[in-house]
Order: sequence, then structure tokens, then C-alpha cells
Amino acid sequence: MAKRSLPKGIRENKGTYEARAVVNGIKVHLYGSNLEELIKEFDVAKENARNSDEYRKNHITLNEWFEEWFTLVKSHKVKETSIRPMKNSFKRTFGFYLGTKKIKDIKPMDVQKAINAMEKAGVSNGCMRDALGRLRECLEFAVGNQMIKVNPCLIVEVPWTYKVSKEEIALTQEEQNALLDEVEDSWYKEMFYFMCLTGVRVGELGGLQWKDIDFGKKVISIRRSLSCNYCDGVKREMLVTPKTVNFTREIPFIGEMEEILLSQREKQKQLKQELGKRWRAKEELGDLVFTTGMGSPCSRYIVDKEIKKVIKRLREKEAVTAVQENRLPREVRNFHPHTLRHTFATRCFENKMEPKVVQSLLGHSSISITFNIYTHVLDNKMEEEIKKFGVAKTQKPVELCQNDICKKRITAYSHC
Repeated sequence: MAKRSLPKGIRENKGTYEARAVVNGIKVHLYGSNLEELIKEFDVAKENARNSDEYRKNHITLNEWFEEWFTLVKSHKVKETSIRPMKNSFKRTFGFYLGTKKIKDIKPMDVQKAINAMEKAGVSNGCMRDALGRLRECLEFAVGNQMIKVNPCLIVEVPWTYKVSKEEIALTQEEQNALLDEVEDSWYKEMFYFMCLTGVRVGELGGLQWKDIDFGKKVISIRRSLSCNYCDGVKREMLVTPKTVNFTREIPFIGEMEEILLSQREKQKQLKQELGKRWRAKEELGDLVFTTGMGSPCSRYIVDKEIKKVIKRLREKEAVTAVQENRLPREVRNFHPHTLRHTFATRCFENKMEPKVVQSLLGHSSISITFNIYTHVLDNKMEEEIKKFGVAKTQKPVELCQNDICKKRITAYSHC
């Protein structure tokens, strides 16, 4: 009779069975007379040894711990559309440089080397700052769970400490006029006017629907934002709720607003009829106020691309004008969609609006953000306003009597 084959680690000894193994340095030793039950108990014991705290302390990598921490602690606190970008940001930064390293082996020097490498590779300060903040949170949670003794992120030198953040410079009224003149015959004319008259974020612009506009009360309700991201290589566009309560707000019609919106509605209606089935708007995105000429949503990419086109045309025109007038061409500055938001705030302050009103219009979460723009406006106006002050002591006008007029003035040349 052939001897029964036993699983690895199990042997028979005088009618009973013995199971022995060493998993992650932990000894597993079991006895039993029932082979099937012993096999089950042996598998459970080995799995417990693999998942023991001691093993995890010594073997878990940064990428594995980050995934566990993010799923358990962070994912339910952020919007669904933010989860993938946040994970991808970590993978491209510290996940790339330190991800395969065991967390128990990560030292401040390793974090410093990763930061230096990212700076050399041209990773933006903002991206590094966000990634380091997330890594610090992640490893602080590891300290609290006694996975590591100290957080290696706490004593690193960061490059952005020594760099002045790039100041957002609003368009002057002259530059704003040039922009609006240039888009006069563009499909996106109304979109640019709207941005200059509301200061909305580019996501809020893309997410605005016709049902958000009340022509009777002459008010625009900001209730959602357009989110664009890629999931497994597939572009996803969806309307999402604002991040905070302050983002939801109402903006009254300002300046040419009603005329601009009526023009946009009529223009869009005509184009829909002309294109018919070629109009690209999806059902869930079919009521958008601002779209491309084919009905697609106006994402950040679309707005930024149109701004670049305008800048290019303005520079070309300025170059021709400069040659004709025999002078050097004037600078046409680069700007991006957020610049128009800053520009709107600047126009508000130039026209003496109260900061609290401007905060409400812009949907700032804190009045300090609004005051930062106000301070910039004040700095630009400083020299002009100081001239209004005059002097500490005013001069009295010289009163001349009739006799003074008749007197001969004596000077150093009188005796020559």
C-alpha cells in the first residue's frame, strides 16, 4: 500500500500529525490526530504569522503603507474626483523615489535626497509641497501605530522656503480692453466677457448651466464645477459640487452681463440647429452655457488654449505696429485663466467696492485671501495716493502791499 502524501511542513508520527514551519521569523508548531483539521489550522497560523505586526514593521514598503493609510484615513474625507489625482501625485513624487523602500529604513536623508532629485527634475514647488505634506501625514500615522519610531519628514530642508512665490499680476484696464477687442469676432467672445465680469473659477465657468441663470432676478447661481481627469487612460468629464460652502454663491448681473448672456444663448441655439447630430454635448452635460464650437464643455485646457491664441495674435499685431511707427514693440504679457479672476477682483477694488462684497462675489473661503488682492491694488496705487497727501506744513501766500511793489529789489549784482 502506497504511503499517503502529506502537505509540505506536515509529517506523521505514531498515529498523530505534526505541522512545523517558520514564517517571517515566527515559529509555527501544531499537533493533531485529524489531518484535515490540522491542515486548516496550519494555514490559518501561517497566515497570521505573515500578517503579524512584527512582520509588517520589518517588511511593509512605503507604497504599501501609503495605500493602506489613504484607503483607511483619507479617501472618505476627499471628493471622489480628487482621489485618483492625489494618489497619482504621490506615485510621481515620493512613491517614485522611495516607494519600494521599507518604511522602517526611511531616514531623513532619504527624504532629502528625494526632494533634491525632484527639484533637479523640475517638479514644481506646489507639487512637492503637497506631496511632502501627504507623506508627513502618512508617516505620522505610522508613528502613532508604532510602525516606526520617528517621522523622517520633520527635519528636511525644502527648496520653497527660500523662494518668493510668483505674484499673480492682474491685467491693466488697457490690457483687458485689448483682450476683449481681440476676441470681438471669436466664438469665445461671450465667455471672455463673462470671466471679466464675474471672476469665476475656470471649473465654475465650465460647469455653469442655463438653469443657473435667472434673467428675471438678474442673478447667476454658482452651484457646481466641471471636473476633468483621466481614469485608466480614458478622459472623464463630470459636474461636481463645490468644495466648500463659500464656493456656492449668487452673482448679480454686472455691466454688459445680460446682453452677453442673451447673445450667447442665441448663438448657441443657432449652432445646435446647424450641427444637428454633430453637436457633441452629452446628455448630462447638455445644458452648459459655455461650450466649444462643437458642443464640448469648456474645460481648463480649452480656455487656456484660447488665451494663448489671443496672446499670439496680439503680439503679432504689436510687432507690425511697432515697425510701422519705427519703435520697439511693447510687451504683451503671458497670462492664464486664473489671471482673469484676479483681474476682476482688482477692477472691483479700483472701483471702491467693499472687501466683504468682493469676497462674496469671488467665493473666497477667507477674507484674508480677498485682502491679499486688496493689498496688491493698494501697493500699485501707493505712489499715486501719496501725492494727494501734500506736505506737513502749508506755505502761506505772500501778501504784497503797494509800497512793496514800488521798492527796488536789492541783489548781489546791485553794486556791479
